[in-house]
Amino acid sequence: MQKIPSFTIDHLRLQRGVYVSRKDRVGDEVITTFDVRMKLPNREPVLGQGAIHTIEHLAATYLRNEPQWKDRIVYWGPMGCLTGNYLLMRGDLTPADILPLLRDTFAFVANFEGEVPGTTPRDCGTCLLHDLPMARYEAAKYLHEVLECATRENLEYPAD
Repeated sequence: MQKIPSFTIDHLRLQRGVYVSRKDRVGDEVITTFDVRMKLPNREPVLGQGAIHTIEHLAATYLRNEPQWKDRIVYWGPMGCLTGNYLLMRGDLTPADILPLLRDTFAFVANFEGEVPGTTPRDCGTCLLHDLPMARYEAAKYLHEVLECATRENLEYPAD
C-alpha cells in the first residue's frame, strides 16, 4: 500500500505550528484539513490524555459557536500521536486565513473557568479523563509561543 501523505512529512524537522495537511473536494466544495501541531514530534513529551481531551471539548465547542466561522467547521479532534489536533473546514483556506480564529480559540481554552462542556457520563464516553488545569496550561503555551508569533516555518511543512 502507498503511504498516506501525512506519513511523508519529515516529523524530525516539523515545528509546532498550523499546516495544511490536505485539501479534498467534496462535491463543489473544498475541505481543508489543518494540522494544528502543539508539540514537537519525537522531541518533547506529548500532550497528556486528559489535557488533549479537555482541549478537544473546549475548542470544538468554541469553534462550532464562533459567529463568523461556525458554518465552516467540519471537525476538530486530537491526533492519535497526541502531538496536536486536526481541524477540518469548508473552504480553500490557508493557515494565515485561520490564525486569528485559532488565536481566539486557544485564548478561550487558556482562560476557561467552570464546568467543561460535555463532560457528564451521558455526554462523554470517558467523562473522567479530563484535565482542565493542564489544558489551560498547554493552550496558553501554544498561544504565546507559536500562534502569536508564527513565522513561515510554523505555517508551511518542511521541504524535502
